[in-house]
Amino acid sequence: MEYKLKKISGDASFREFYRIQKGSKSSIIVLARKDKFKNLVTYSAVNKILNTNGILAPKLLNNFTNKNIIEIADLGKTSFYNFIKNKKNKLSNYKKLIDIIIKMQKIKLKKEYNFKSNKIKFEKYNSYNLHKESDLFFDWYLKYLFTKKKSKQIKIKIRKELNKLYKRLKLRNNCFTHRDFHVSNVMISGKRFGLIDSQDAIIGNPLYDVASLIDDVRIKIPQKTKEKLFNYYLKKTRFKKRDLKNDFDILSVQRNLKILGIFARLHVRDKKSNYLKFLPYTWKLIEMRLKNPIFYNLKNLIDELISKKKRKRRKF
Repeated sequence: MEYKLKKISGDASFREFYRIQKGSKSSIIVLARKDKFKNLVTYSAVNKILNTNGILAPKLLNNFTNKNIIEIADLGKTSFYNFIKNKKNKLSNYKKLIDIIIKMQKIKLKKEYNFKSNKIKFEKYNSYNLHKESDLFFDWYLKYLFTKKKSKQIKIKIRKELNKLYKRLKLRNNCFTHRDFHVSNVMISGKRFGLIDSQDAIIGNPLYDVASLIDDVRIKIPQKTKEKLFNYYLKKTRFKKRDLKNDFDILSVQRNLKILGIFARLHVRDKKSNYLKFLPYTWKLIEMRLKNPIFYNLKNLIDELISKKKRKRRKF
């Protein structure tokens, strides 16, 4: 049977993706020359765990990791972003994604998995991991706004305050966490929503994926919709609202500082500049969450050290 191979747009990783068409059927070829274990082996293992627990993810069809390649099921060409961006009433569909997050959080992860003669272990989020992520903000984003000396001074002050905030997180790190749950990583496959890009999954705070979805920099949704989604999650779980709100805000700020760093790194190191357009809105999301009184010191530090003019910059 003849087949057609077409390169398709990738993500923020070093992977390359190709759609292979065989008659009326299609599949995806994933090529990873770097971080092969995470991008191919761990990715396949996490997808199997998701599918086993009733959450749609690309199934492994053929395994050629010795050649840096795997073949996986094709979940279609339409992402949730493309599906939702022009819809006026987004709430009902977003609620379905909250349901998926809750379903993921009910997965009882084992300490270790055996997959194709490989052992897969899931890390737990801790202060070190949180700082490792938010340090991308200092090491990549600030690096190109200020001198080396100035960015180092800012890092010392803000990082110290972030450390205090991370210690205030109340909820335990005990849930399956996708770690990059946003509108472009959810695909529409028939009548189901499927998850991709799950190789960074970790055991984390229940609010991490919720914050990642609600405060997604890729799409603007009204504040009222954000609040309704948060309250929807609250009703379907048994957490205390105060603990939930503070943890949500801390993790939203942490994640979006990380994203500023990642987008700057993609531009400078990887020559992927299309993410720079999201920088001003990322700052807007951070500023919105900084209104919570728990951020009093951090807000003052940011206002003092990083001008609003610099925060609006789209270029380095």
